[in-house]
Amino acid sequence: MAISSEAPKGISFDPVEHIAYAIGSVVSKTLLKKNTGNITLFSFDAGQGLSEHTSPYDAVVHVLDGEAQITIGGKAQVVQAGRMLIMPANVPHALMAQQQFKMLLIMIRGE
Repeated sequence: MAISSEAPKGISFDPVEHIAYAIGSVVSKTLLKKNTGNITLFSFDAGQGLSEHTSPYDAVVHVLDGEAQITIGGKAQVVQAGRMLIMPANVPHALMAQQQFKMLLIMIRGE
């Protein structure tokens, strides 16, 4: 389920509270969308994920709540709330919610 509404500009907000969990689903909410990149919030119910895929751009994942198993280039790791990682461009990656989790995804296009 994708919700396309940008975040309020100039107003402080808590990203964890800006997106809700949905039973059996992945929810995404675009905070900012520009030609140069996107900032998107995601919430994943336990057992939900994103199947393996690649992106032509590096992507920053900041886990905000819970934890996820993130696999990059066939190597899985558990990333907990408060931690972040950079998924390199053109390397297959996948995400799986071991428990409910929320993340902020920052994608910057270009070299």
